[in-house]
Amino acid sequence: MDPVLLAFLVTLAAGLSTGLGAGISIFGRAQSDRFIALALGFSAGVMIYVSFVEIVPKALDYLQGTDPADGAINLAVAFLGGLLLMALLYRFLPDLPMQNARQREKARQTVQSELPIEPVQKLFRAGLLVALAVTIHNFPEGIATFFLTLDDPAVGISVATAIAIHNIPEGIAVAVPMYLAVRRKSLAFGLGVVSGLAEPLGAALGYLVLAPYISDQLLGTLFASVAGIMVYIALDSLLPAAREFHKGQLAIYGVIVGMAVMAASIVLFSL
Repeated sequence: MDPVLLAFLVTLAAGLSTGLGAGISIFGRAQSDRFIALALGFSAGVMIYVSFVEIVPKALDYLQGTDPADGAINLAVAFLGGLLLMALLYRFLPDLPMQNARQREKARQTVQSELPIEPVQKLFRAGLLVALAVTIHNFPEGIATFFLTLDDPAVGISVATAIAIHNIPEGIAVAVPMYLAVRRKSLAFGLGVVSGLAEPLGAALGYLVLAPYISDQLLGTLFASVAGIMVYIALDSLLPAAREFHKGQLAIYGVIVGMAVMAASIVLFSL
């Protein structure tokens, strides 16, 4: 298969998992809080481990050239730049209201009764704002997944799997308020799917813009920035969300399992 097509399909699959989350919340039973907390922790563990063990060394190989000192400086600047980019992005976006089991059950019960106009309007605005937030979040994730898969399919698919896991509760967060506001499953589900399509759109735009300028320096800078972005998402989004679903140690157990699985996969691919 053409490497560009493979990278795009992997990114598309990761993005469509947002629609899976929307479908779970609208058409079926959502997973238990314990499972979601464990899954989010697993996703964070994969993203942190692959960032420091695979992506950062790969970025340094591209950046150092004949001068290791310059490479280390460029790596640090790009990595911290990725962190800063996500910090600024999150600063101006609304928080994603991840709903626990009790809140989801209350939402399902509320659908059975009529809501007054003002709460309906607030729910509609909330659904649109969350969809916008998820869409903007998904753009850098799509670029990261695409270029990582293009460079190394094994690493890219591992990252895409982690992103797909954490996109599921984001889809729930998008669909539930919209469903309560408009009482239309198709619209709420469609909004979840569309917000997830920002990932392949980000991949396509990133490739069209950056492809003519691809060089070792650009790839190294991009990968270091991607590592910073992924670490920020894991620490500021995935782990706090996991704690919202379960206050115990499940999130940390998930992190450990995610890192162990990622470590094992790297060893197996290297044999």
